[in-house]
Amino acid sequence: MANWSIRYGVNLRKRYLAVSKEKKTLYECDVCGRKAVKRVSTGIWRCKHCGAMFAGGAYSFKTETGRTVERILGQAKKGE
Repeated sequence: MANWSIRYGVNLRKRYLAVSKEKKTLYECDVCGRKAVKRVSTGIWRCKHCGAMFAGGAYSFKTETGRTVERILGQAKKGE
């Protein structure tokens, strides 16, 4: 199934499909642990099971920067 709104190159269409797929997948909730986190709007994600809301990336639940910050904060907690 082709999306004809993306034009001028197969690379752009591939990138669009990858982002679209990432945006629509369900992610694991940090609160209840179920795979039920879904995108509500740009940067806002909600767990369908427990109702917890998260701020994340526009198209992915966690961004690379967010993962880096979590890792640094985890290391800081271990050092205390």
